[in-house]
Amino acid sequence: MAETIKLVDVTKCDGCRACMVSCKNWNDLPSEMEDFHGSYQSHEKITANTWNVLTFNEQERKDGGLDWLFRHSSCLHCTEAACEKACPENAISHTEFGSVVVDYDTCVGCGYCVQACSFDAINLATYIDKNGKEFRKAQKCTQCTDRLEEGLQPACATACHTGAIVYGDKDELLSSAEDRLAQIKERYPNANIYNPQGISGTNTVYILADKPTTYGLPENPKVALSQIVWKDYAQPIGKMMLGATTMAVIGSFIATNLNKKNHSSEGDQSHE
Repeated sequence: MAETIKLVDVTKCDGCRACMVSCKNWNDLPSEMEDFHGSYQSHEKITANTWNVLTFNEQERKDGGLDWLFRHSSCLHCTEAACEKACPENAISHTEFGSVVVDYDTCVGCGYCVQACSFDAINLATYIDKNGKEFRKAQKCTQCTDRLEEGLQPACATACHTGAIVYGDKDELLSSAEDRLAQIKERYPNANIYNPQGISGTNTVYILADKPTTYGLPENPKVALSQIVWKDYAQPIGKMMLGATTMAVIGSFIATNLNKKNHSSEGDQSHE
C-alpha cells in the first residue's frame, strides 16, 4: 500500500468550519457549548468531544492591511507519537494508514497520553457505567480510519469546499506542497511546510503562511527521552523479566509437586 497523508493548506482556508461540522456528524460527537472567547473562534481548543477546531488569528501586514490566519487544528498523527510512547497499556497504536488510534477497550483513562502530547490533541472523556460509576477514556481524531478502510476520504477532506484539506498519496502531495509554497512566498515570506522531523514527520502535513508558533504549533517537537526509554526498553525488558519470573514460579510449582509425588511413590514402595 502506498503511503498516504492529509495535506492542509491554510492559505486556501476561508474559515467556514465545514471540517468541524463534518467531523462531529461522522463521529457522532456531542455538541459542546462554550462561553464567548472574544473572537470568531467557536471553541477555545480541541476537547475529548470536539476533535478538530478551526483557529482564527488576525495578523497585520506590512502594508497596513489585515490577514486572517486560519488553521484546521486536529491530531497530526505523528510518526513517532508521544501519546503512544506514554501509554502504559499499549492502548494507542498506528494503523496501516499511518493514523494513530486509541483502543477504547484497553484504555484505562490514566491520562499519560494527554500529558505527553505536544499538540494538546488528545483528551479524556468521562462516561458513566450502568452502576452510576464514572470512568474515563482517551479520545481524539482518528483521521477517519473507519472511512479509510472503506476506501473513503476523511470526512473533513470531503467537506472542504476550497481544497484546503486534501488526502492522498504522500509523495504526490508533498511535491504539490513544495510547488504551492513557491507560489505563496511573495505574499507570505515566512510560509513553510510543517512536517516536523523531530518526530519523523506527521501524517497531517501543513502549508503554513507564517512560522509555526503563530499558529500555536511547536517549532520542533520531540518525544521525550524518558518516554522512549520507558516504551522501547524498560517496558519490554520488564515484561520479559516478569515472564521469566512467572515461568520460574510455574517451574518451581511443577518441580515441587513432582518431588512430592516421587516421595509419595517411594514411600508406598517401601511399605510393600
